[in-house]
Amino acid sequence: MEKPIRIAIVEDHELTRIGLEAALKRRDGIEVVGDAANGYQGLNLLKTTKPDLAIVDIGLPDIDGIEMVRLFRENQGDNPIPTKILMLTMHKNEDSVMAAFAAGADAYCMKDINIDKLEEAIRSTHQGNPWIDPTIASIVLQQLRKNSPPSVLEKQNTTQIKGLDEDYADIVGSAGLTDREIDILKLIVGGCSNGEIATQLFVTVGTVKTHVRHILNKLCVDDRTHAAVLALRGGLIE
Repeated sequence: MEKPIRIAIVEDHELTRIGLEAALKRRDGIEVVGDAANGYQGLNLLKTTKPDLAIVDIGLPDIDGIEMVRLFRENQGDNPIPTKILMLTMHKNEDSVMAAFAAGADAYCMKDINIDKLEEAIRSTHQGNPWIDPTIASIVLQQLRKNSPPSVLEKQNTTQIKGLDEDYADIVGSAGLTDREIDILKLIVGGCSNGEIATQLFVTVGTVKTHVRHILNKLCVDDRTHAAVLALRGGLIE
């Protein structure tokens, strides 16, 4: 029997926090290990419970969720906690979205997402396939298409993919992506989940996951967001 996905919730709105916890507890294979009402409590919660995934609200009352995630990622020491971070928020402006990913978030969902989609996002993120709300995906792509790096990223102390567009083109061109991998990469850029890609290409989700893993390995990146950066900046996708 597979171990349940251990989840921590950091949300200041009590009714939202209680409702979210109650809904997730009714889902098979998910265990809520704790909750917190502000950023500093959240940091302590993640340190003590070491959850598989944390759902973090951006609008926390002391430090915001983005700062909380940044502090969590920066203060891991030699033995980092492999906790995935899913931002759950009402904010969909460019600054909030890009700052969340720059701080170390793995997924970004809107608060009006239904519980079925949230569960899909949780499972996808837990498996190492970051989930981006389709509304958010369009914002990410608009920002990536700009000629200059996003100013919000310049303010974050984080590792970024850097280089000229020619450098990106060289990386993409030498990666040896197959036609099917390019098709899948285009759908990733379009914000499709593994399930949606499988439906469009008439293959299984397992097949899509294998292709995604190959794409990431060939491009030498750790996640789908960076793969999308390379595809766009390298001219693979207009």
